[in-house]
Amino acid sequence: MKQCFYVILAVAALLGLYACTDETIGVSITDSMSSIIEDSSFVITGHSVRNDRVQMRTSTKMLGELNADGFGLLHAEAVTMWMPAMKIDTTGVKTEWIDSCRLNLIMPYYSGFTGDSLAPMRLNVYRLNKPLPSPIYSDFDPTDYFSADDLLASEPYSPMSGKFKMLYSYVTGNQVADSVRIISVPIPVQVGRELFNAYKANPESFSSPASFASIFPGIYIANSYGSGHVINIKSTQLDVYFHKHVPRNDSTMVDSVYSQTYVASTPEIVSNNIIRYDIDDAITSMVDNGEALIVAPAGYEVQVKFPIQDIIDKYHANVGTNQSIINTVTLELPVSIPTTEYNIQPPTYLLMVKTSKKDNFINGDSLANNKDSFYAIYEPLSKCYTFTGLREYVLSIINNQGSIATEDDMNFTITPVDVTNYTYSPYSYYYSSSQSTTVTKISPMVSRPAIVRLLLNKAKIKMTYSKQIVD
Repeated sequence: MKQCFYVILAVAALLGLYACTDETIGVSITDSMSSIIEDSSFVITGHSVRNDRVQMRTSTKMLGELNADGFGLLHAEAVTMWMPAMKIDTTGVKTEWIDSCRLNLIMPYYSGFTGDSLAPMRLNVYRLNKPLPSPIYSDFDPTDYFSADDLLASEPYSPMSGKFKMLYSYVTGNQVADSVRIISVPIPVQVGRELFNAYKANPESFSSPASFASIFPGIYIANSYGSGHVINIKSTQLDVYFHKHVPRNDSTMVDSVYSQTYVASTPEIVSNNIIRYDIDDAITSMVDNGEALIVAPAGYEVQVKFPIQDIIDKYHANVGTNQSIINTVTLELPVSIPTTEYNIQPPTYLLMVKTSKKDNFINGDSLANNKDSFYAIYEPLSKCYTFTGLREYVLSIINNQGSIATEDDMNFTITPVDVTNYTYSPYSYYYSSSQSTTVTKISPMVSRPAIVRLLLNKAKIKMTYSKQIVD
């Protein structure tokens, strides 16, 4: 489909357009006609590929088991090393005054689970006997990293068993509130006392995750009983409760109760989601020509052939020797949502990255650069993902490669991801301004189960460009 709109521009407008063109075809004139052209005649093709070995690169944990009609069986476990506290309170504290320990699994209040919120299940927590390898993938086998004797806790749980709490933090001086549920798992008090004594003996061992691993390598969290839901654990922390003697003004000593987080999972340490997934045959059989399936976590992604050479060739054929400028290039991907138990929804974000650079992108904690990697947000009303910012991708081949695209330039992988944003709200006493949001991390999706079919046969690649027609 091509639509041309002809507008007679004034001399000043023409000169302004010449100043910002992408190419310098033709010569500057005073009498010309400008055409704005939109072309969406290009075709993208692709197919689904299994992707069951993913390097998660996130501190988010998924735990549980979900067997949903139309989706499949998803079993999720997690392993993590620890980031130790740089300083542990030892003033006025004795080892025997360490009273208890709790492993807190913190999940989002509103979107922290998929499945039956009341399904009774049980989790086991094991102490690792050696540090985790790096890199580590979703098909990791923890068998050699723990034994039955390393069991620290066994606790029933469900999403509704988590206690509601408001967590507060400060970002650039602004207080941020977060609604969460906390599943609290009792851990033997000996663990807290061991860590307390280790810190007193050698505080330097708490200076980094690597040095701390010789004391406590980490934990393995497994679902040991039941099926019905998976929860999204955004962070884990080991809280130690103790009492200490505190002096008053009259020099008497008062027994007071305290708590401190000794260790926690953070993005800097080695952690991993272990995913075992059997996709429902009813879903895979529904994917035919012109459609491609995406399933998360560690399910299916899509490899596509992007018609970049056709786009460039047609652009040059249409503009000829006239002055021209490329305005926008976008990819619209309409979708259909399979019917599943628990109404499992599409991924919130999709990443489209050159297939040759996908592993480096994920392993290197990269961000989309609009040249060989792009991301799109799902729009529920239109049931569509729209990749914008493809203009730089097209221009880089025109300007840097003589308009000749390689095979590598055409092959892309579309995969589900989680995107972390940082929102800054500047404020002063005299005025307030609008919020500014920046993407800080893109990682393979593990926030929840997700499924969607991409309707590649209905996809639209839209390119708009302007040209001056010489009279």
